[in-house]
Amino acid sequence: MHFLGITWNPNETLFNIGFIQIKYYNLLWITAFALGWYIMKKIFLNEKKSVEQLDSLFIYTVLSTMLGARLGHVFFYDWAYYANHLIEILIPVRESASGSLLFGLISGYEFTGFAGLASHGATIGIIIGTYLYTRKYPEFKMLWIFDRMTIPVAIGCFCVRLGNFFNSEINGKVVDENFIFATKFIRDSDDLHPSKALGITQEKTVNAAYAAIENNPQFSQYLAEIPYRHPAQLYEGIGYLCIFVLLYFLYWKTDKKNKPGYLFGLFFVLLWTVRFFAEFVKKSQGGFEESLGLLSTGQWLSIPFILIGFYFMFRKTKTI
Repeated sequence: MHFLGITWNPNETLFNIGFIQIKYYNLLWITAFALGWYIMKKIFLNEKKSVEQLDSLFIYTVLSTMLGARLGHVFFYDWAYYANHLIEILIPVRESASGSLLFGLISGYEFTGFAGLASHGATIGIIIGTYLYTRKYPEFKMLWIFDRMTIPVAIGCFCVRLGNFFNSEINGKVVDENFIFATKFIRDSDDLHPSKALGITQEKTVNAAYAAIENNPQFSQYLAEIPYRHPAQLYEGIGYLCIFVLLYFLYWKTDKKNKPGYLFGLFFVLLWTVRFFAEFVKKSQGGFEESLGLLSTGQWLSIPFILIGFYFMFRKTKTI
């Protein structure tokens, strides 16, 4: 008997508007950006900056985050696939054999939303977006923005990992059912692919198929075959939430914000250290780890960011 082990099988889609699916993941991304704007508004007003300047920064950040996250996934983790599916890189569709018409016009594709976003790519995108913003508003220094932007980004990272949990994606490695946090992800595509669930149950929809696997005794054999796994998304997300609390405290209650680059560097060290250790219990996400060995793709990509963080924390600089 397991202690806190749970069976996790949420319908990730909240509701549909025509062919568009509104999912928990989408909602949590929106929540992340909304919280980010609210927190940065408090900071901008505290520092006597205008809300108009913040609105422009917000637009740069949203676009650079989403573009960077998407391209990061494409090039770091799954280029072998996207090299032959270029249209799917920036358009939220997936090649389909169902013969359905996308928008009633294009055959062979279905609307899915973006299925892959990478945090390392998002980080690079934000850096580039902030650089472009400071070119337009030269009164702002990049490090001034980074030191303050780390606070909303940290809570945003928590929201994204919570969204991954609702999507049953980026799951952890197999663990014994007696482990305190053991979680049976029924919708893990590696353990029970949607097509297999449909074939077993003969249901017409994926949601109905997974519900039958969970609740119908007729399919108890297949439910028992699904292993328990680490809820790696929650481990990572809780780590990011702790980082948010620490950075929020340091900004409002100490003078660390007056040392250019310190909060930015601390954020990099803590965030990517959490990511590095979370990778030990996370399923492989693909990428180039097979050629390099020893560490996962996520760990290899995290190491440079940790080193950059230490540089900004301990470099000699004048306090403002």
